[in-house]
Amino acid sequence: MLGKGGGGGGGGTRAPKPSFVSYVRPEEIHTNDKEVTEKEVTLHLLPGEQLLCEASTVLKYVQEDSCQRGIYGKLVCTDFKIAFLGDDESTLGSDETQFKNKVVGENDITLHCVDQICGVFEEKKKTLCGQLKKYPEKLIIHCKDLRVFHFCLRYTKEEEVKRIVSGIIHHTQTPRLFKRLFLFSYAAATQNRTASDPQNHAVMFDTLKDWGWELERTKGCLKYKAVSVSQGFQACKRLPTYFVVPIALPEEDISRFQGHGIPLWCWSCHNGCALLKMSALPKEQDDGVLQIQKSFLDGIYKTIHRPPYEIVKTEDLSSNFLSLQEIQTAYLKFKQLFLIDNSTEFWDTDIKWFSLLESSSWLDIIRRCLKKATEITECLEAQNVNVLLLEETASDLCCIVSSLVQVMMDPHCRTRFGFQSLIQKEWVMGGHCFLDRCNHLRWNDKEEVPVFLLFLDCVWQLLHQHPPAFEFTETYLTVLSDSLYIPIFSTFFNSPQKDASIGRESQDAQSNSLNLLTVWDWSVQFEPKAQTLFRNPLYVEKPKLDKSQRKGMRFKHDGDGGPTSLLPSHGEPKVKHQRQLSLPLTQSKSSPKRGFFREETDHLIKNLLGKRISKLINSSEELQDHFREFYDSWHSKPPDYHGLLLPHLEGPEIKVWAQRYLRWIPEAQILGGGRVALMSKLLEMLEEVRTLQEQVEERRHSQAARPAEVPPAPRHSTRLSSLFPFALLQRHSSKPVLPTSGWKALGDDEDLAKREDEFVDLGDL
Repeated sequence: MLGKGGGGGGGGTRAPKPSFVSYVRPEEIHTNDKEVTEKEVTLHLLPGEQLLCEASTVLKYVQEDSCQRGIYGKLVCTDFKIAFLGDDESTLGSDETQFKNKVVGENDITLHCVDQICGVFEEKKKTLCGQLKKYPEKLIIHCKDLRVFHFCLRYTKEEEVKRIVSGIIHHTQTPRLFKRLFLFSYAAATQNRTASDPQNHAVMFDTLKDWGWELERTKGCLKYKAVSVSQGFQACKRLPTYFVVPIALPEEDISRFQGHGIPLWCWSCHNGCALLKMSALPKEQDDGVLQIQKSFLDGIYKTIHRPPYEIVKTEDLSSNFLSLQEIQTAYLKFKQLFLIDNSTEFWDTDIKWFSLLESSSWLDIIRRCLKKATEITECLEAQNVNVLLLEETASDLCCIVSSLVQVMMDPHCRTRFGFQSLIQKEWVMGGHCFLDRCNHLRWNDKEEVPVFLLFLDCVWQLLHQHPPAFEFTETYLTVLSDSLYIPIFSTFFNSPQKDASIGRESQDAQSNSLNLLTVWDWSVQFEPKAQTLFRNPLYVEKPKLDKSQRKGMRFKHDGDGGPTSLLPSHGEPKVKHQRQLSLPLTQSKSSPKRGFFREETDHLIKNLLGKRISKLINSSEELQDHFREFYDSWHSKPPDYHGLLLPHLEGPEIKVWAQRYLRWIPEAQILGGGRVALMSKLLEMLEEVRTLQEQVEERRHSQAARPAEVPPAPRHSTRLSSLFPFALLQRHSSKPVLPTSGWKALGDDEDLAKREDEFVDLGDL
């Protein structure tokens, strides 16, 4: 892919292995530098964090070619992170403000963020696990946020090498108990600290009042009710403490099958239609239980199809949509494109990057998710029918689809407060098991599926296609994805749905006695100035209407207000890189659709007994004429950023989320280029306008006339990286733009030198 790199990057021939061997130990170089030594041993521990093991005289390599340059320092492992302590090279010779995280430093890796550990033995790379008989010369750590760290242990004492390597492997790969998570150690050490009110950041949906507010906001209170039959998890361990069901559904039926087969309310459309979800019934063989199931299913049929629930369309996500295995396999292939060890490897894969991207199928999976959400949106908006999502657990694919539908249809969910509330409702209280899907406990690698990351990637596609519709930016989405692996927040470590093997008694006892933080309090991780990068300067505020204008309008969802005031919007310059390209994608095939509980109720109930609902009810068919008309009609008109929002589903419109996936690769950056330069200038102009407005207001309200003040001169735009703010100070490769294969096509250098210049007849000039 020619010309995709920045800063003069390119690919040359593979560099030869260095033949020079130094017999001077790194510590001998710094023997007289006491200040550096004192700086290196400084380790900042969080409350409750304990040091486990450490190793001195470790060299952290710079990811550039095979020059083996790096920074000398100390490698430590705590019960929270792996940290490298050395000279902070990034602060030298630069006055730029860095986008720093107050919890995790630039050279810190949380134990939950470690993806794979490799060792280098005599220039051979090998994955490390379990007990080692021989210890490596180099340590390579691949992170789940796609960072790659290289540590040289050649100059480290043998005892320290054994201690640090064994400690890192043990504390990152050994299965752990839920109650042993660092989440509880941190909370216990900070329990006397005054925590901010979570309701200031998002609706937590942990009370009946929160659910009642959501029903009122969406006008769903006319047909649905909030219940608390699962309080204390005694009746339904699969359900949160509070949730919403149809008004006509008897509460005693909810606990009969531990929450299975219960239609749960997600959201109501402005026309009265609703989006619901339901998990499959458990498999049972006992005749008595089968008879109870028959009566129960008959009751659901009567409940859904009685007024005002006349029409219900079902979407089975378990059998005719995506599978978790597909998502896992696609992402495993996809992430390998970004786990780059050095510049040579980057340019070697450059020529086949697009084919590798296509073979991963990750972009196709994103398109299929957006397509399914668009189909459901058409059912709710155009066909005026209720939609019931079916899944075996109703906690994975249901979370993706239901959340995307609400982002598309409800502008409140496109504000930061509304988006955080949406995640709290559909994912945290919706039963998504972050512990398994993120593999926080290291119990089963096969259960690790990036479902939530897939959702964030789909939201990024919408944000990238319609920037003015979102109050937040892609930097907000990026740091949210990073927060999945920071174990001091209960949001992604304390889901209502957990394995039965996890001690619920100990969990509840600790959770109730400790003051657990939520990820929505961004002040824990970032300073206010850094949070300004979460605000989208292109966001279009909703205009305020007069009372006369409001009378003639039908009800539509908006983002005005909530139980608390909305937070100020935050954002950041968006970035675009030449590697941020997409590929034409083939359309997936779907099975023919069938209605849910047709008139032949007895026959269908008979077939459902003892079987999973998800295997019997088919999802919607391929794009139909009326859907295509709905889709084309919307895209033919100017978008209403505070109304319905549909994505472009064509292959070229689905792109790679460059900021998240390419931010740690220097060769993939464009120094001073990309859309970031335009956005940076726009932010400067907005800041200047805001300053002038404040001065005008002060002048207007002042009693005595003051001499006119000269407005401050706008600051000059800095030459930022295209992957700002994460790659602001990273080193750039100085390789030529033309990749290795291009040089080979021209022939050897000696052949080029021997060739005579070709004669060109220029004619009469």
